[in-house]
Amino acid sequence: MEFTRLVFVTLFCPCTHATLLPNFVVIFADDVGFGDLGCYGHPSSLTPNLDRLAAQGLRFTDFYSTSPVCSPSRASLLTGRYQTRSGIYPGVLYPGSIGGLPLNESTIAEVLKPLGYATAAVGKWHLGFGTNGMFLPTKQGFDEYLGIPYSHDMGPCHNLTCFPPDVKCFGQCDVGTVLVPLMHNEVIKEQPVNFLDLERAYSDFATSFITTSAKKKRPFFLYYPSHHTHYPQYAGEGAAGKTSRGPFGDSLLEFDNTVGNLLATLEESGVINNTLVFFTADNGPSLMRTSRGGNAGTLRCGKGTTYEGGMREPAIAFWPGTIKPGVTRELASTLDILPTIARLAGAKSPPVELDGVDMTEILINHGKSKREAMMFYPTDPSEKLGLFALRLGKYKAHFFTRGSTLSSTTPDKECSVFAVLTAHDPPLLFDLEADPSEYYPLVPGGETDIPALLERIKKVKERFEASMLFGESQIRKGSDPQLEPCCSPQCRPKPHCCQC
Repeated sequence: MEFTRLVFVTLFCPCTHATLLPNFVVIFADDVGFGDLGCYGHPSSLTPNLDRLAAQGLRFTDFYSTSPVCSPSRASLLTGRYQTRSGIYPGVLYPGSIGGLPLNESTIAEVLKPLGYATAAVGKWHLGFGTNGMFLPTKQGFDEYLGIPYSHDMGPCHNLTCFPPDVKCFGQCDVGTVLVPLMHNEVIKEQPVNFLDLERAYSDFATSFITTSAKKKRPFFLYYPSHHTHYPQYAGEGAAGKTSRGPFGDSLLEFDNTVGNLLATLEESGVINNTLVFFTADNGPSLMRTSRGGNAGTLRCGKGTTYEGGMREPAIAFWPGTIKPGVTRELASTLDILPTIARLAGAKSPPVELDGVDMTEILINHGKSKREAMMFYPTDPSEKLGLFALRLGKYKAHFFTRGSTLSSTTPDKECSVFAVLTAHDPPLLFDLEADPSEYYPLVPGGETDIPALLERIKKVKERFEASMLFGESQIRKGSDPQLEPCCSPQCRPKPHCCQC
């Protein structure tokens, strides 16, 4: 125990020598369900590199995002605050959205910059573009950015190639908006993006960033929010046709290949033992896409819902020599990544109310979580309705339930868009250890003292909601087609002329 404490103090105290500061790589998958990875039990997924992370790192069984859709979950990860505080609600941001992640919100990158960290983001931003690109990563603490500033289905795609040699993308995507652009920093490199080369470009950019930072002996933070496995799935030659799971499996394999490239580069650069790699996903699987939409495993429903399948995610922490291999059943969240990184780097936390807690005790000692509860907001949170659900310990209470278009097509009628908003008073109660599928509500007369449990949950809910100040909705600010990124801004007629 004394040795562990000594190592922790040596490695993680606030230091003046940048070379002693730990590096951070945060990998954020898109629409990957709790049951999609090989290390989480999927029988036909090929995810050897993520499986290696899980075998040699710490795998979480009870890890949550803060929203069942993309933009708000990303805002929470980067700020350590529920999306209701930053205004990233209801729903998601679009190419022409006027709003975005407010510039007065502090991101992980901005927390680390004062310590001399090099910072880079690669992949799906989805936290706003705005007037003259005012919400891009380079305005939010990142030195460099390569990626698509929103979801890659937010543009017409039926004429684009998603798989070699020339397999067109599945579906229409968003007809009527500009073709999907690939940006470097604040400049459009190509429009439309070439999906067959996209992941290779991301991998090359990310590995170059690691190599350069290591050579300069600068601590670094790499944020890799992948497009995989969001619809429409795509994959280049290195992954296309290589799995038995079809387009979804190929897309997932291509993502895993990039994870492997990052690990190899960390090893080759000699910094892998000084780097925390953290993997998780933004929300549950898009079950409306049937077999192309992912899998929530034993969990109920998926994307768009506040059932477990919508917000409970695979998560892995990997740090050779520091994090011992194992499995933790402690409660944790994407909210906790910022305060944990701040603690490990010795950085100052933002001077605002954070909803995240430090996970260091879980990571280093496989200890207990500081997180008391997890709150569940729907895609359209409101002060009037408040929380849809709350998890306290192993128990989860649903105050409201509702299905979603994004989880339709499943046999479970509670997941469907036709499962309308239903209030529950008293709330539906589930023991998530005995019943992670949320099929069997607890009833009075069992082993659990339900009245006492409900009273505890009520107090936690009241205390949390009293502390919650809803920020101005950035999404309700609306959209302006003129804000959509176009490589030829003066061309006409838009959006069809935006090609380069």
